[in-house]
Amino acid sequence: MKTLTFAAILAVTTLLAHFASLAMAEQARRPRIVGMAYASVRVHDLTASRHFYGDLLGFEEAFQHDDFHYFKVNDRQFIVLVPESKPEDQRFLGHAWETDDAEGLRRYLKAQGVKTPDQPASKGANYDLAFRMADPDDNAFVVMQYTPESLAIQSLGKHLAETRISRRLLHVGIPVSKPDTVNFYLDTLGFREFWRANAPSGDTSLATLANLKVPAGDDYIEWHLSRKPLAAWGQRKGPYHLALEVPDMAKAIAVIKARPAFKDYQREVESHVGQNHKMQGNFYDPDGTRVELMEDHTADGFPSPMSSAPFFEGIK
Repeated sequence: MKTLTFAAILAVTTLLAHFASLAMAEQARRPRIVGMAYASVRVHDLTASRHFYGDLLGFEEAFQHDDFHYFKVNDRQFIVLVPESKPEDQRFLGHAWETDDAEGLRRYLKAQGVKTPDQPASKGANYDLAFRMADPDDNAFVVMQYTPESLAIQSLGKHLAETRISRRLLHVGIPVSKPDTVNFYLDTLGFREFWRANAPSGDTSLATLANLKVPAGDDYIEWHLSRKPLAAWGQRKGPYHLALEVPDMAKAIAVIKARPAFKDYQREVESHVGQNHKMQGNFYDPDGTRVELMEDHTADGFPSPMSSAPFFEGIK
């Protein structure tokens, strides 16, 4: 029996270390999050909500499954209407992030100690591969991956109505009241902050708004920061909204006002320059969910001013 030389032992040890390093790297690899696939809202009267999202905002219903009705913004983004179970249901149901490896992302999150479903990502009625979860502030979201069988993929190039007021679902707004939520999006998921705002009063001690892009795309979430827990739906209602990008706010509002469905819209049309120096217009669906139109450029041509106020004490 031959005795291994020191050089041979070193070579074997180095090779084993290399394989161990590759295994650890694979386990630590976070699959890409490339964009926002949809925002979903609960509705009391489906006919009235179809009138708002379809006739007023101009989106076409591309498909439905069970009680989920998908209005198409573009080939990869939808607004989903879901009939309520009871009137006190929270109106903003959640949103979905698109990844190219849903099961890989579930395993990654589980390895990071995040509470995730024990069951692997699976195909639902729309044939997307997906799983559901929530952030530390209990904001529900879906992680999903399109498949060749997905209803969205099967409808590529279809149901893209020329009447749709926007071609892009830009962001969703959610409440954030816990430092753990900040860490979850920034450190665990890898979202990239690109804008932060102080309170409108000018208080620079803490930030009140922040925008964060997905790790591998330009869609984003908007944090509405609070230092008090937001447990009840009534306390959470304000921050939740969905935002649609438009190139020209005045033109978009004029188009909406010229539509026959506008005669049934009972609210004043709100339009102003926001804290990010971009024009925004606010519309509200029949259940009060805010749909924000936002221009794709600042009103003054300069970059949006960036706050340096911390998110929470000890978290910059």
